[in-house]
Order: sequence, then C-alpha cells, then structure tokens
Amino acid sequence: MSETRAAQANIGVVGLAVMGSNLARNLASREGNTVAVFNRSFSRTELLTTEHPEAGFIASETIEDFVASLTTPRTAIIMVQAGKGTDAVISQLSALFEPGDIIVDGGNADFQDTIRREKENSAKGLNFVGAGISGGEEGALNGPSIMPGGSVEAYKTLGPILESIAAIVDGVPCVTHIGTDGAGHFVKMIHNGIEYADMQLIAEAYDLLRRVGGHSPAAIADIFAEWNTGELNSYLIEITAEILRQVDPKTDKPFIDIVLDEAGSKGTGVWTVQNSLDLGVPVGGIAEAVFARAVSAHPEQRGPVRATLKARPEIAIVGDTFQEDVRQALYASKIVAYAQGFDAIIAGAVKYGWNIDKGAIATIWRGGCIIRAQFLNRIVDAYNNDPSIPSLLVDSYFADAVATSEAAWRRVVSTAALSGVPVPGFGSSLSYFDSLASERLPAALVQGQRDYFGAHTYHRVDMPGTFHTLWSGDRSEIATEASTH
Repeated sequence: MSETRAAQANIGVVGLAVMGSNLARNLASREGNTVAVFNRSFSRTELLTTEHPEAGFIASETIEDFVASLTTPRTAIIMVQAGKGTDAVISQLSALFEPGDIIVDGGNADFQDTIRREKENSAKGLNFVGAGISGGEEGALNGPSIMPGGSVEAYKTLGPILESIAAIVDGVPCVTHIGTDGAGHFVKMIHNGIEYADMQLIAEAYDLLRRVGGHSPAAIADIFAEWNTGELNSYLIEITAEILRQVDPKTDKPFIDIVLDEAGSKGTGVWTVQNSLDLGVPVGGIAEAVFARAVSAHPEQRGPVRATLKARPEIAIVGDTFQEDVRQALYASKIVAYAQGFDAIIAGAVKYGWNIDKGAIATIWRGGCIIRAQFLNRIVDAYNNDPSIPSLLVDSYFADAVATSEAAWRRVVSTAALSGVPVPGFGSSLSYFDSLASERLPAALVQGQRDYFGAHTYHRVDMPGTFHTLWSGDRSEIATEASTH
C-alpha cells in the first residue's frame, strides 16, 4: 500500500463502466462526499476524471493506492460484471482492508453468492453488503432506488451515504436496510422479476390495441399517455408512449416496426422463477413473461410452425369499450404480478431468516427504479394496514380494483384467444386469480393420481389424518404416517 497517499475519500467506486461512472458522479455531486475511483484499466479512470473535473475524484492507478485513499472505516462499492469479476475484486480488497471496513457489491449478483461472500468476509472481520441498485444509467446518475443488505453495523456508515444519492419521493429517500447477508440482492431479484411481468403485460396491451383494436402505434402512444395520467401512472407506461411515438429516420416507419421481435434477458427474471419454485411460491405472471421472451428468441421454431398453418383465426370484432377493457385487464394483471412478487419476498424472508419490511420495500420502489408506479403507494398502505396480510389481493383497495376489472379482464382474454393473439401474461394472471377464488380445485384429482401410481397418500375433507388407497389390491383405504408432499 502506498505510504504517500493521504486518506481523503469517505467512499470509493471500483469499476467505471457506465453504471459505475454514473454512480461515482452521483456520489461526488452530494455534499459531504469525497469519492475515490479505480478501474482495472487506468485509461477509463483518466477519461472519467478528465471529463468531470468538477467531481474532484481521487483517482488511483493501483488498488493499493485506491485503498490508501479511503478514510476509515474504508467503504468501497464494486460495480463490475457479476460472477468471477466480482469475486476477483472482493479478493483484492479483502486482502488490503482491515476489520470493520465495508465492501459493497452494487451489481446484479445472485443472492446466494452474496450470502457466501458475506460469510467469507465476516469471518475476516469485514462487512460485506450486497446492494441492489435499480434505475439503470439514469438512476445511477440522478437518483436510484437502492436495496442494501448486510449488517446493521455496516448500514450505520453506509446508510447516510446511500441516502444522499437515492431518489427522493415525498421527502423520503428510496433506500432502506433490507436485511442481513443476501436480502438486498434477493429483493432486487424479485424487483427485476416483477419488471419482466410488467413489461410483458404492457406489450400484450399494445399488441391487442394494434392487432384487435386496429390502432396505429402513434394512436396507441396517445392511449398510453392518457393511461399514464390515472391509476396506471408509471415509468414503464410513460416510456412506452415515447417509444411508440418514435419514427425511424431511415425508413420513416414507426420505430416499433423496424425492431426485431426477439427479446433478450440478463437472467434475473429466470432467477426469480427458479427461486420462487424452490420456495413453493406460484409466480405464473413472472414466469410467463420469462417464457414469452424465450419463445420470441427462437425464430427457427416460429417460422416453421407458421409455415404449417393454412389459416389463422379471424380477428374478433370489438366495440368502443375495447380500449377501456384492455386498460382494466392491464391493471388487474399488474396487481397480480406485484402480489406474486411480494409473496416470493415473504417466503424468502421466512426461509433465510430476514426481517423484511414489505411496506418499506414498496416505499423505496416509488422512485428511481424501473417499476416505479403510482399504485405502489397503495401497496405501502396495504402493508401498513396489515403487515401479515396473506395476499395483496385481500387488501380492500386491490380486491375492489380486481372486482371492478374482472368482467373486462375476461372479455379481453377470451377475445385474444378467439383472435389468435397470444396473451400469456393476461391469461396466466386471470387463471391465478381464478385459482385463488375457486372453492375447490382439481388438485384433488392430481393428488388421487399421485396416490395411485406412487402411493404418495392424501388427506380427506371429512376427517384428520393421512391416507392411502390400495389401488393394486382390494382398493380399501388405510391410514398412514407418510406425507402427501
């Protein structure tokens, strides 16, 4: 470590690609922060400091000088590619940091990796914090929503720094201590899963308005702009209107028509579905959004299937209420997506021992992040009214909203099916609602099938205990201690 470098910075950033650079600039713009910066390639560090001399960055060419420039407890935010790159930087810092210092991973890490890293670093006396940061490049620069995990001790130092750069809604910074070890990255993962669902639902609404409703992209832009003034007000609705208004300068066609219809992903939606399955939480709306992207990305299957078809269903004739029906279906499906996401958060908190404040999460999602939306205030109210509510769909506001939208929701899904327009998000969300609302489900038959071929047992509706029918014998019923699960 350099002997001449004076410790001046209260916070450091490692990794100066766009997200890291913007976060460093945000930190430097806030009163009380002096920011040290380091990148494996020093040319990127020089570019940042040259382009933004007003930031007063303390730049280092070596990791040793970077560490030496930090005041104690040393605090560094890592903004590098998730995986091996993150582990490499953590290894470098942990070799130079001292007990009580804080290492923050601000990338989209797998929360299981964060749990492992926290355990390894706490054994050395270091504080390791996995912090989900949402809002993209703009949020990193102007105010993101931040979801830090880690110890309470670390948050005492880190909290004021993060609060200084977070988005602010109604005077409240969009950051809160989520919970220990991997809690922050877990909640960010669920946030991204909800984001997948929200985007898919909006895309389905656009597709219906265009293919069934017959509206042009420009007209649909106006519809979304109108929706953005009401209960659907959100960042994603806002940018959808802007995208649909865009005209491609090369062809003078609507921008949406020159974009290849194959959607990519970076994995967090898949992680949400995988972990929710492990937790036994149904997140069908999120799963269908992930699957919809997967289907879009397989033109080698889509083309041959289309080639086999001699005809497609005729587009259904709809009336003047179709636009409003789609709006209501979108809102009801959106409520389901958020309800499923919070169900996963609750289950994760139970499994991993996190004390997560659901209302606080909804509060910090109101600004800075991609899924920021007006109705998050309603989620805050729901959990403030009853922190142990079994589902957001039970809350009076959301129950009334779904009841009001239910008829339109059904009309939209049935119209889409009759017209051959895929609505996996709308359809899955409606089926989920119907499953919760049904007095009796066909799961009884599934359990009977499981008992028949695998002796998995079942419970009866009229008496306690666990039972098995001797299907290959005389078909009498016996009591058993075996589990049905």
